[in-house]
Amino acid sequence: MRRELRYGLAAVRRRPAAKLAAWSLPEILPSAFYGLAVAHATDAFLGGRRDAGLAWLAGLIAAAVLGAVGARQVYRRLGELVEPVRDDLVRKVVSGALGNARADGAVARLNRQVEIVRDTFAGLVLVIRSFLVTAIGVVTGLLSLSPLVAALVVPLFLLGFLLSFSILGLAAARVRASLRADEELATSAGMVFSAVRDVTASGAERFAGELVGVPVEAHAAAERSLAKVAALRTLCFAVGGWLPLVVLLAAAPWLATRGVTTGTLLGGLTYVLLGLQPALNTVMSALGDSGLRYVVTLGRILDQSELPVCPVGVLRPVGHQVRLREVSFAYGPAAEPVIRGLDLGIAEGEHLAVVGPSGIGKSTLARLICGLLPPTEGEVLLGGISPSGLQPAELAATRVVLPQEAYVFSGSVLENVTYLRRDASAVQVCAAIDAVGAYSLVRRLGGLAAELRPGELSAGERQLIALARAYLSPAPLAVLDEATCYLDPQAERIAEEAFAARPGSLIVIAHRVSSALRAERILVLDGSDADIGDHQSLLRRSGLYAELVGHWGRVEPEQLEVPADRSTARALLPGDQNQPAS
Repeated sequence: MRRELRYGLAAVRRRPAAKLAAWSLPEILPSAFYGLAVAHATDAFLGGRRDAGLAWLAGLIAAAVLGAVGARQVYRRLGELVEPVRDDLVRKVVSGALGNARADGAVARLNRQVEIVRDTFAGLVLVIRSFLVTAIGVVTGLLSLSPLVAALVVPLFLLGFLLSFSILGLAAARVRASLRADEELATSAGMVFSAVRDVTASGAERFAGELVGVPVEAHAAAERSLAKVAALRTLCFAVGGWLPLVVLLAAAPWLATRGVTTGTLLGGLTYVLLGLQPALNTVMSALGDSGLRYVVTLGRILDQSELPVCPVGVLRPVGHQVRLREVSFAYGPAAEPVIRGLDLGIAEGEHLAVVGPSGIGKSTLARLICGLLPPTEGEVLLGGISPSGLQPAELAATRVVLPQEAYVFSGSVLENVTYLRRDASAVQVCAAIDAVGAYSLVRRLGGLAAELRPGELSAGERQLIALARAYLSPAPLAVLDEATCYLDPQAERIAEEAFAARPGSLIVIAHRVSSALRAERILVLDGSDADIGDHQSLLRRSGLYAELVGHWGRVEPEQLEVPADRSTARALLPGDQNQPAS
């Protein structure tokens, strides 16, 4: 909790906070004045001094107007204080997901939890500010009105306030359980929704319902536990908010014998009913609900956003060979394994194609090899070390993965292509563009300095830009996860042959038979089984591979010719081409 509180204090910018505090001062006046005004106005009216009573009420209205002016300015200054906190949290979530190569729960953190922290932080700022303003004003007013009345009211008010703190530990545990259940439910539901067509086609609706039903029940139980904590807060409010009122009414005869007038007693009741009760109720609700959500949610964001620290003497990968030993993976504890007991070795410099029916686990295998998913059983080694044991920079320097949906950001062509290698020279940049067959595209876009608008590019054009970026990457292991699926067969051949000739190893998740034919070895995934070999041997012994080849249609590599104008890419960037392109 201390870490989260320190973060909140550090996130408060001094200048907006000073303005917020300055505009809060006018609100103290009506908080301190309304009890006094009611007391003196009542005594004046009871004593037949109508003008004096009206003057006190007019003063109360003037104080309220002054307080309203301050409150209006407070809300105007709140955005300056809160929005930078949201921006910083978004940066932390994104950098943490990228730096740890893990996106588990990142969507929930970015979409929901960041907004929870932003909203609760803003609410806490307002509530704490309002509570301090009210408490200072009311205590000042009570002491001015009657120290005896203040002695009866203030201790009970503080007791209720302290009791509410005594249940914060329990409440924090319940909120943490609720957030964990929320993330598990989002993950399970997202997995089922993403496969809704497969679920319907295979008649697995009941299984999918059971898969989501468990986290739904866990989430409901967590919310019921939170409701019980809310009941305890109600009891604390009764002690601090209603008990002072009862005591003050019960002590009225005794107070009258001590010289307390009817107006003074009514003023004290006004302070309790219109000041302390609303302030206590608001601050208890905020600290017990919004405050806990702020601490717990922010804690989870900070935990998941921390980048791993490389310990002294940590092992570095030796080469980039890939080794899978009895690897199994399932998307959830109750789900069937997508990959089961797979043994696989990929030597340095090897070209491997992975084939199989849609949804069989090809992309899952690619993510396991690249360290984007941890295996459920067995181990994955990259250069002799588990990818999870590598620093993000080391992992990025060892392997580059290109998914089916290529990522292109708003910026120049040069910035997109050199994203993974900022120090690349002009010769290297042009060679990469030329090698993957993107020269014509880049020339049409206006050269390397042209600004890209991702929405205006086709899926195939985005893939060409991403292929050039991956080709230029210093990582020796390239994994193409259907990264050419939007290209025509000729463009696909150009790109894959470029990566095959590139120093290092190549793994291609194939969607055409031509991709398999170009590989040295082919891995066939068939549910729980796997087979590996070259094209001819697999045709003889693997019925699934023969069926896939028949479905794809036979395509011989020599039928696809490489264009003769691919050597002109150096014209894209004038000047000294041995200097860094950036």
